[in-house]
Amino acid sequence: MAPWILVASGSALGGLARYALSLLLPTDPGAWPSATMSANFLGSFLIGVFSVLVGLRASGDAEALRLFWMAGVLGGFTTYSAFALETVLLVGQGVSARAGAYVLLTVFGGAALALLGRVLAIRAISFWEI
Repeated sequence: MAPWILVASGSALGGLARYALSLLLPTDPGAWPSATMSANFLGSFLIGVFSVLVGLRASGDAEALRLFWMAGVLGGFTTYSAFALETVLLVGQGVSARAGAYVLLTVFGGAALALLGRVLAIRAISFWEI
């Protein structure tokens, strides 16, 4: 399958999942952007897991899996641009402390969750190989 089809189809699925999450967790102006943060946290954790799983595959399908799941689904699900805009909007709405907390929590929380995903995937693989 062509690489662009893998990325495009994965992105469509990820975007739809992101849209569904925004319907489940609507955000009022000035409120904590829970849908975007949830998408970015879940996506960070899952990309950590998938980076380990895809890294284990030595066959040619590893690149197809990476393109579909990591670049496609998770790329379409997570959203840096919404995170950036919501931060600017929070500042413009006079809740700069909330905006700062949102930035710090999103950046460091996302990195921590990506690491946690990798660690848990490695441990799960080690456990099942025993």
